[in-house]
Amino acid sequence: MIKPLSISRLANLGANTIYNAFLEYRFQFNSITSRAKNRFANRDWQSGQSDAVERLELYKKVIDQLVTSTQPLLEERLHEKLVWASIKAVYSGLISQCEDWEIAETFFNSLTRRIFVTVGLDPQIEFVDTDFDTPPTHPKFNLYKVLSCEGSLPDLVLSILSEYDFGCEFENLRRDVGAIYSEIARYMTQLQSSKLEDISDKIERAEMLKSVFYRGKSAYLIGRLFTSSEKLIPFAIALLNPVKGMVVDAVLLEEDEINILFSFTRSYFQVQVIRPYDMVTFLKSIMPQKRTAELYNSIGFNKHGKTELYRNLLEHLANSCDNFEIARGIPGMVMTVFTLPSYDIVFKIIKDQFDYPKTNTHKEVMEKYDLVFKHDRAGRLIDAHEFEHLKFERARFSAGLLAELQRIASQNVRTQGNFVIIKHAYIERRVTPLNLFIREASESDVLAAVLDCGNAVKDLAATNIFTGDMLLKNFGVTRHGRVVFYDYDELSHVTDCNFREFPEPETIDQELAAEPWFRVDENDIFPAEFKSFLGLNGKYRDYFVKNHADLFKVEYWWQLQNRLRKSEILDIFPYKESKRLSKEPQ
Repeated sequence: MIKPLSISRLANLGANTIYNAFLEYRFQFNSITSRAKNRFANRDWQSGQSDAVERLELYKKVIDQLVTSTQPLLEERLHEKLVWASIKAVYSGLISQCEDWEIAETFFNSLTRRIFVTVGLDPQIEFVDTDFDTPPTHPKFNLYKVLSCEGSLPDLVLSILSEYDFGCEFENLRRDVGAIYSEIARYMTQLQSSKLEDISDKIERAEMLKSVFYRGKSAYLIGRLFTSSEKLIPFAIALLNPVKGMVVDAVLLEEDEINILFSFTRSYFQVQVIRPYDMVTFLKSIMPQKRTAELYNSIGFNKHGKTELYRNLLEHLANSCDNFEIARGIPGMVMTVFTLPSYDIVFKIIKDQFDYPKTNTHKEVMEKYDLVFKHDRAGRLIDAHEFEHLKFERARFSAGLLAELQRIASQNVRTQGNFVIIKHAYIERRVTPLNLFIREASESDVLAAVLDCGNAVKDLAATNIFTGDMLLKNFGVTRHGRVVFYDYDELSHVTDCNFREFPEPETIDQELAAEPWFRVDENDIFPAEFKSFLGLNGKYRDYFVKNHADLFKVEYWWQLQNRLRKSEILDIFPYKESKRLSKEPQ
């Protein structure tokens, strides 16, 4: 008879199995990320998109394999919490020498939550808080390069660009150095003229992250400039690589500009990161208002970003007293949405039954969210974190809200003693619904939002996404005034749509018919209808039509479909057109 393994032996075997799986995950993650340099240098944009999807799918793939290998290792003791508490202790010791210990903790949590289907939190078998109050290791390499402005500012700019190996050459390095210098000089002049800066203050040094940030068809150098009075200036250089050679396309020096570059509506960067904690700390210094969770997301560690978001939410709940309430806006037909007034996120829960005329299934709705997760979000789709088995104090829910949730989403919401259990939810950043923004904001802000609403539709269409329900209530406005889309159940690919013109009626009866007298198939789209769908009135409708009349014509959509079907990747820049220096077509 084989003697059962002791808990200590199982703990060592289990911890090492998980640790080795984590190391393999990080190896594959870094291998995929490392391709970005050559993709940019060779203008291999299609492969770059495939790499992004492959990396997004990697985490689940590795965790699935780990669940399968852990089951025969622990056998009948798979669900013994004492065993897992011991595994966790050994694993904590193993990762204490890792440069990415926080990512390793989240990796462990992902496994235990899959095996135990944990409701709420269980500190015995997961890292509810990190085991390390301070980084357990010291960095072996410098995260950034310090470059002093010992000569002229153009010399400093040249030194910065010369630090990086892009695998390709600049079309005109001298010109681009001059362009960057001019932008910095203009910014400093504006500071001094506004009396926000001492007139004698000058750029003294630059601190530039050594890793290049790649995304889409662009590369970015990220850093910070310091003046002689130690004022910190966020600094980013956007680079393109058209056929003639690499060019500087934009210089970003405002915190808001950098925030938009790292927005929760954009796809994650491909960037080599040895110590995520240190990189996030650096990024936080130039984007102090940006949530730590969003910074982890932006550099590709979205699972740990989810961990940071949840920890931050729990901390906020412990230090606040307001109650959850239904989110502002017109109730959705597919989702019910609630929020905490003092915290800028929303919880989206799929209803048990969808309102007429929706015919989607729950599975199809979840597939749409998966599409958004893996697709280029173009700065127009809000990143959504999928959560399961959330547990909140019942006292934070009003009787009316709880009754409403249980009435329309009983499959996902239940009570258990003094707690509310949410089986499944998507958590997103809260934005102001566009229909409310138009009612409440100033005329100038509304006009800007109306204009950007059309830009949002076009940006998404350029990435092969058609919004479907083109209603004001499905768009939102961020704190930076950008219009985004957040209702995903009707999303489809532009190339799957059949854009049509209305046929001319041939009889009086057809002309007066209340319902279409012609056949309309599922994917048929009539752009001429968009004017009424949007729901804009008066001068705002006129302003939209004046600037986006092409959206109402089938020719616009047909031409776009042709370009997308040729696998053309269209340009969408995360900064204003006025910031562009090169105006180079990609």
